[in-house]
Amino acid sequence: MITETIWQLYPMPAREVSLKGLYLRHELRRVSEELGRPFVYTDYVVSIDGRIAIPRSEGKGMTVPKATSNDRDWRLFQELAVQADIIISSGRYLRDYAEGKAQEILSVYDDPRYEDLGQWRAERGLPNYPDLAIVSGSLDFPIPAFLTQSGRKVLILTHGKSDKERRRKLEDEGAQIIVAGDEDVSGRQAIDALGGRDYRTIYMATGPRVHHLLLADNALDRLYTTVAHRLLGGEPFSSLVEGDLLRPAIGMRLQAHYFDPHALDGLGQQFVCYERE
Repeated sequence: MITETIWQLYPMPAREVSLKGLYLRHELRRVSEELGRPFVYTDYVVSIDGRIAIPRSEGKGMTVPKATSNDRDWRLFQELAVQADIIISSGRYLRDYAEGKAQEILSVYDDPRYEDLGQWRAERGLPNYPDLAIVSGSLDFPIPAFLTQSGRKVLILTHGKSDKERRRKLEDEGAQIIVAGDEDVSGRQAIDALGGRDYRTIYMATGPRVHHLLLADNALDRLYTTVAHRLLGGEPFSSLVEGDLLRPAIGMRLQAHYFDPHALDGLGQQFVCYERE
């Protein structure tokens, strides 16, 4: 049985709170309404030494290590995903999905433990699944038919020099192409384009390079991290942000801090939330 209670360390005073519903209580859709613009957020699980991924055992690509992934973090990941109008991912996700290496990002309808999250969306009149935005310059991936057959929209965020034939192919498969940048995808142009299509809660659920392009354009509002109390080591090193040095450095203010003493066989983990300065 999963112990539900964790400790809120910040804002003070410290107190016990429920794990279930922890991030739902952050009310991200209300935050977006108060701002009057799209609210962009992301989430990572990291080791103490700052690693978010290790090489796949079959030698191609990176994956979240079993040493840090856990059901308690995954519950909160789903609470963030369920509040989204649209989820940003990558072409690699669709390629992995087509090869059976990836699961649906929002999995609340496949696991009875998350039944309450499906009800949460239904009670607010939201469609079962958020739409999907794919950031890609290569456009080298398929659009799985199931994504569009249910009425779900797939938007491709690309740049002006991407291959036009591949654009047309993806459009034939049901995707909408958005050019957001001349030679590279611009984080600001991408978010502005999504906002122009009335997306208000935007969950970036992909890797550190897309994270970098959002940070570089001052287009990310909130960063959630789960710090799993394990050290991984190893190479290559994959961390929260990958790309050129951010100039100036991005200031983040602590918004919330929780300690979960029950995770990882009692080693524990921390849930830390930062807001852009």
